[in-house]
Amino acid sequence: MEFYVIYKYMPITKSAKKALRGSIIKKAVNDRVVKIYKEATKAVVKLSKTNKVEAKKLVQKAQSAIDKAMKKGVLKKNTASRKKSLLSRITK
Repeated sequence: MEFYVIYKYMPITKSAKKALRGSIIKKAVNDRVVKIYKEATKAVVKLSKTNKVEAKKLVQKAQSAIDKAMKKGVLKKNTASRKKSLLSRITK
């Protein structure tokens, strides 16, 4: 399987091809983590406009998803803290 066909610059050496395969896999994992925390955050924001009690229950799941993203290196520590703070402010 040739993964590197979609890129502008094609790797030439064997090690560069291997590195590209690894980076594609890492990107897929990171994209999945980002999708999970963004969906959780959007659900809290949407629900907070109508039902604050239910939104408070979802905040814990969203904060957990943000913490996991921070642990995997997708988000920086301060960014994660800011996003969690925003969620708690919204649901007050």
